[in-house]
Amino acid sequence: MIDHSDTGNHDDIRDEPVEVDIVESELVYEGRVWDVRSDTLRYGDAEIVRQYVAHPGAAAIVAIDDHDRVLLIQQYRHPIRHRDWEIPAGLLDVAGESPLQSAVRELAEEADLEAAQWDELVSIFTTPGGNDEVVHLFLARGLTSIAEAHVREDEEADIRIEWMPLAEAVSAVLAGRLRNGILAVGVLAAAERLRAQA
Repeated sequence: MIDHSDTGNHDDIRDEPVEVDIVESELVYEGRVWDVRSDTLRYGDAEIVRQYVAHPGAAAIVAIDDHDRVLLIQQYRHPIRHRDWEIPAGLLDVAGESPLQSAVRELAEEADLEAAQWDELVSIFTTPGGNDEVVHLFLARGLTSIAEAHVREDEEADIRIEWMPLAEAVSAVLAGRLRNGILAVGVLAAAERLRAQA
């Protein structure tokens, strides 16, 4: 029988880091952006093997303008064969750069914008069963255009930009029209943050 009683305080429910004994770690594939590793580890009484993508992490930006619209960008993503809608984001691949500094850089590079106000929203594990990526999401407000536009290449060469009312973006996520996970978490977190501040 399942106990449905409410214990009251849930502040102690949180993800917990665990140190495991790594018996062997092998670089299976070295890629241009990220690598694939195979680890043999001891967990409990067992010795198990797990392969995963070793990822540098990323920063993502929920940019909200003075009309409560969120900046969306659309670009081609080969693994899913879609031009999906996203929020500006980029890898933590510059040595010594903090997640916030990466977010500032990415907003400029992908949208030619800067922000006067930055707030941390959330940090998420994107696919904990398959990679070690952590994405740090920030809320950016007080937006202005930068003087010099960036040159974009590869998938970014034909980025499409759209400003959507935040409430409509939330509805589109919940309706399954916008399925990018980072976008979904970002707009839901931003909507809740702004609701709580109102």
